[in-house]
Amino acid sequence: MDYSNISLAEIAQEVYKDWGAKVNFGAKPYLEAMTTLQSVKDMYFADSGTSIVAYFLSNATSWRGEVAKEVKKELNKRIKSRSW
Repeated sequence: MDYSNISLAEIAQEVYKDWGAKVNFGAKPYLEAMTTLQSVKDMYFADSGTSIVAYFLSNATSWRGEVAKEVKKELNKRIKSRSW
């Protein structure tokens, strides 16, 4: 799947589909926050979308597989370029 043209909320739904009920407790609050964001430029209360995504990535190391690899690659690209 091409993740480059979908919102963070849509990516979060794909993460839930792939990771399932075993979402890491440290990653879960950031994944929940991502469901409300369109892009890394958005705010989640006082936190930037960029920081939400970065914290999700740092807590999602136990999520593995092809979908995880592609999603993490896309999320890293977005926070580095602060786009989408």
